[in-house]
Amino acid sequence: MASANLLVELCVEELPPKALKRLGESFAATLAASLAAQGLAKDAAVTSYASPRRLAVHMTGVVARAADRPVSIKLMPVAVGLDATGKPTAALQKKLAALGLATDAVAGLQRRVDGKAETLFHEATAPGVELAAGLQKALDEALSKLPIPKVMQYQLADGWTSVHFVRPAHRLVALFGSAVVPVRALGLDAGRETLGHRFEASKNPVVLGDADSYAQQIESEGAVIASFAARRAEIQAQLARAAAEAGGTPVADDALLDEVTALVERPNVLCGQFEAAFLGVPQECLILTMKANQKYFPLLDNQGRLTNRFLMVSNIRPADASAVVTGNERVVRPRLADAKFFFDQDRKKTLAARLPGLAKVVYHNQLGTQAERSERVGAIAHAIVKQLRMATVPYSAQAKDEFDALDAKVREAARLAKADLLTDMVGEFPELQGIMGGYYARHEGLADGVAIAIEDHYKPRFAGDALPRNHTGTVVALADKLETLVGLFGIDQVPTGDRDPFALRRHALGVIRMLVEKNLRLDLPALVESAAQSFGERLADPARTNALLLTFIYERVSGYLREGGYAGNEVDAVIASRPPWGEMPRRLAAVREFAALPEAPALAAANKRVGNILRKSTERDNGGVDPALLREPAEIALFRALTDVAPAAERAYASGDYTGSLAALAALKTPVDAFFDAVMVNAEDAALRANRLALLDALSAAMNRVADLSRLAA
Repeated sequence: MASANLLVELCVEELPPKALKRLGESFAATLAASLAAQGLAKDAAVTSYASPRRLAVHMTGVVARAADRPVSIKLMPVAVGLDATGKPTAALQKKLAALGLATDAVAGLQRRVDGKAETLFHEATAPGVELAAGLQKALDEALSKLPIPKVMQYQLADGWTSVHFVRPAHRLVALFGSAVVPVRALGLDAGRETLGHRFEASKNPVVLGDADSYAQQIESEGAVIASFAARRAEIQAQLARAAAEAGGTPVADDALLDEVTALVERPNVLCGQFEAAFLGVPQECLILTMKANQKYFPLLDNQGRLTNRFLMVSNIRPADASAVVTGNERVVRPRLADAKFFFDQDRKKTLAARLPGLAKVVYHNQLGTQAERSERVGAIAHAIVKQLRMATVPYSAQAKDEFDALDAKVREAARLAKADLLTDMVGEFPELQGIMGGYYARHEGLADGVAIAIEDHYKPRFAGDALPRNHTGTVVALADKLETLVGLFGIDQVPTGDRDPFALRRHALGVIRMLVEKNLRLDLPALVESAAQSFGERLADPARTNALLLTFIYERVSGYLREGGYAGNEVDAVIASRPPWGEMPRRLAAVREFAALPEAPALAAANKRVGNILRKSTERDNGGVDPALLREPAEIALFRALTDVAPAAERAYASGDYTGSLAALAALKTPVDAFFDAVMVNAEDAALRANRLALLDALSAAMNRVADLSRLAA
């Protein structure tokens, strides 16, 4: 069967840049999948193309006509289709006629049991679909399934017909080898002509010779790099070269790189500059305005400080690019001047002077204003400091002074943390909240620890983001995230499925990271309860809120630890014992080493068995094991082994050597196995039974100090 390579391209007006990559991937994937499902392509190499004004796909090994395929058509039960003499009933004759078959086809019908009844089937051959019909179906499906952010309506050339699509379409190309496939979409008939660059194409339209010449022709004649990936790589290479020539490093931003790739068809990276006087404005402001408003790549020096130079990605390559550079420099200057104006104006008013205004800013209609929120954050932060104070042993006079100072800084930082929401700079660039508060706090001469805490209290803002840099910032950040989680859970704004409009999963992960990576010895349930109390009467059911939130957070803990490369049963074993947060990584490492021991599977299984026995028992007491009541050699041997092993395991545990503590338990395998082989725990004698349960209780306590080893059992 004849095969050739296929090209399909749709030329449109400029597509939304932030959606272009997804549009191109979806168009190619859906069209290819549809052709494959129809038998027109098998194991085809699929290449996606996406530029500001086109979506295209190239496929190898497409056939002109799909192979015929056998089909089995279910007709009806034999009892319905044939009478007592075996002749076709009227119902069967009608069914056969609908299929274009005569009555004599009855002899060729197949009988097979379908469910409980014997059923008649007609075996036939379905002709393979022709490429034109199959491609039309695939094209319609690909266009209907595009993840279009917003559909627009426009009229075709006839002035009457309206079309709904992401942007007006102007040309459609469909080439099977060198032949045009007669398909139609969005009022366009397929041809072989495509559009090149608006200004720099050497030929426009570009007449394509065949499917395989597309990428080469559209670049050489149309001055367009059609591949999104190739265009992105070209921009990256040009940015690196231009930055090296300018003696700097471009700000890394994959999202900006993708957006710029979606804005140009023929990238040309140029270098511009602005007045050094603007560098007196915080560099985060200048970087953000250049990236967000102008799509520029600011240049940093080798210390990571912003320079007064930037890179721009032009869509044209003139012989003399000075006019392009000068124009962009002229455009960016007012933006930077605005940032400087905002910064200068904001510093005329202190953060404290802005606090009354927070009472007029609604945080959430069920949770009050930003002023009330700040009060709650302060109360939760104070509770955190109180817990940290109580966990400090020994508690000396010096420790008291340090905690008093921490509490004072935490209260001040929490009180001022949201004040920058009322500044002009944050009003223009909400992404700078916290960051600008830190700058303004330093300008006012506030303690550096407080300024850093104000700047850091939103951290971590995203996966992989840095944690707060000091104790004050950590406490306020933790309090801020707990306030958000408790408040929104308390009004039933719980994430469901892929919906998480308030980013509560990210907030929970931030809480977990601070607790674990900062090794904070905090009682999370108690903190959640304190946070709920700070809301007063605003939460209808605080107990339910706390339970839901703690479950939610511990579910995130499991995912967080699994991302560290640990197996699910290892994570479950550690989490089940609810250890101090900072100890989780070391306990996980110890559990992994234990799981690799040859004795581990048997001990884990035995531990699971012990747990089941103890859970079902109602006769346990805390009197401990009475050696005088040990009768069987196996239980005597286990008691002696446990007496030898438990102290060594406990000493290792107390010193923080969790690996050593678990390794010591390996010596229990043989006596534990022997015990379960030879000893009846539920003896008829009540005293013997209680003593054996006490022995298992001691065994369980020794084995589960580091983690719940039963979770390792298969």
